[in-house]
Amino acid sequence: MPLKSKSFTIYYLSEKAITLEFGNQIEEKTSIRISQFHSKLKEFPFEGLLAVVPAYTTLSVFYDPLLVINSKRLSGLDCFERISNYLTELESREDRSMASESDLISIPVYYGGDKGPDLQAVADHTRLSREEIIRLHSSAAYKVYMIGFTPGFAYLGGMPEQLATPRKTTPAKTVPAGSIGIAGIQTGIYPLSSPGGWQIIGQTPIKLFDVNRAKPALVKAGDIIKFSSIDLEEFNQLKQS
Repeated sequence: MPLKSKSFTIYYLSEKAITLEFGNQIEEKTSIRISQFHSKLKEFPFEGLLAVVPAYTTLSVFYDPLLVINSKRLSGLDCFERISNYLTELESREDRSMASESDLISIPVYYGGDKGPDLQAVADHTRLSREEIIRLHSSAAYKVYMIGFTPGFAYLGGMPEQLATPRKTTPAKTVPAGSIGIAGIQTGIYPLSSPGGWQIIGQTPIKLFDVNRAKPALVKAGDIIKFSSIDLEEFNQLKQS
């Protein structure tokens, strides 16, 4: 049975997870509320918390049932009740800071050519020129709503509506790492080489995911991304650096 609080509804997901639903539409205000509560939960975790995964309208909380049920700090008859009680209490707790953790990240992109093989398909669908597509796509500020599909794959909100283009009817078997794609009203970046059905309009030479870094994923939910158009020479220089 879902439990409603002031800001979210708590649903049972599995014996090791619950989901907090903050709304039913992809909106900036919903993303902000999710980011803020995510930060709050990281600052004040409960015993047994394993991971917290933000999405467009939800925050999924994963936990160790044994630690939760044996915790003296949590009250309730079962794990769902114990965690729900804690999260509801945490929701009403006075915040030290309501600012979500976000960074502004600039990502260079070479648009078109063999790096953006579907730029013309987007132009044909939107009835915009290639130059207009590049200008519009690189002029917006994008919010990272969630990370998923593959490690480090950033789903971005804020793309100009004029660029909306359906996914491919037949997905490509291989999309190179760093590819920038459009699918419906979203744009996103492929951090790793993988199959995919998004319309690829360009590619960044920057590594979005690197297991050798202290933080493998370059971006996280809540970050703001700005794309900048570069030429092929700049692309190759950055790729080699």
